[in-house]
Amino acid sequence: MRHAFITGSAGFIGFYLAELLLQEGWSVTGLDGLTDYYDVRLKHRRLQMLGQHKNFHSITAMLEDENAVMNSVAQAKPGVIVHLAAQAGVRYSLENPRAYIESNVLGTFNVMEAARVHGVTHLMMASTSSVYGANTRMPFHENDKADTPLTIYAASKKANEAMAHSYAHLWDIPTTMFRFFTVYGAWGRPDLALYKFVDAMLEGRPIDIYNNGDTYRDFTHVKDLVRGIRLLMDVPPVRPTCASDIMEGDSLSPVAPHRVVNIGNSDKVRLMDFIDAIEQSLGVKAIRNYMPMQPGDVPATWADTSLLQKLTNYRPQTDFRAGVDQFVTWFKSYKAELEAEDLHGLESQA
Repeated sequence: MRHAFITGSAGFIGFYLAELLLQEGWSVTGLDGLTDYYDVRLKHRRLQMLGQHKNFHSITAMLEDENAVMNSVAQAKPGVIVHLAAQAGVRYSLENPRAYIESNVLGTFNVMEAARVHGVTHLMMASTSSVYGANTRMPFHENDKADTPLTIYAASKKANEAMAHSYAHLWDIPTTMFRFFTVYGAWGRPDLALYKFVDAMLEGRPIDIYNNGDTYRDFTHVKDLVRGIRLLMDVPPVRPTCASDIMEGDSLSPVAPHRVVNIGNSDKVRLMDFIDAIEQSLGVKAIRNYMPMQPGDVPATWADTSLLQKLTNYRPQTDFRAGVDQFVTWFKSYKAELEAEDLHGLESQA
């Protein structure tokens, strides 16, 4: 039985990846700090669902706790580590930048050390499209320069890529970094745009639309994303012996078993079209509050996923309208559960 160690297993993406692996017959050890960056009830619900699988083992610990990370990996003895846990959120990085250094830099270092000491066969780590920063040439390709991050969140993820490269080179750890593009779907985080928009629209509150709506995103459904990660698991990078070992368009390092891969939908969608799809799905018109561009935001993201296709013969392609419909169905059910819980709690106190 193959064994994976997933950090951030109670998180949005970690939950879906763990579920996919468990369904395929893997054994999964998940580590999560269960922080209160957003409503912890959502994280507990994800863990409850994963806990129904006999081959899932959950550990509650913080990435910053070096001993906890090292001991957890030692006990699990995984072949693959997928490092998804992080302090997320572009805008929150303006309010609390220290959290990003502690979690994303120090915490990631602890994961890399555990991978080195315990000799995993493939270390996979999450990066982000935010590392492309002020780049304007699109679609974004993995070999484009990413030297102009616009937030500490993006800078912390770029630092992770550089740290991982040095460890791959020094210790011969096959390492794949994957850059995500605007992930959405059921069980998503409350700070993500789709969740916030649907929640506000159902309650008759206005939605904030930045850059006066002149924004484009490469919306990627979470199930497409984790399918891409799963397929990349089976393609660990190999240190090249000469230049001819690197195929055209590959981001494989010339001096290390280290590769960066975009995982996106390869489709630049206008934010206003995304909002139109939400309105159609809900049958509710949004109250639109147009605002200027926020510090650290970029006007557009768009992934070149040709490398992902070459490596895995896979291309994410869920249409955003179908994805929005699926989210709305889940959201209404989830909110009804929470309201019933809250009502039961009030009745118990009466």
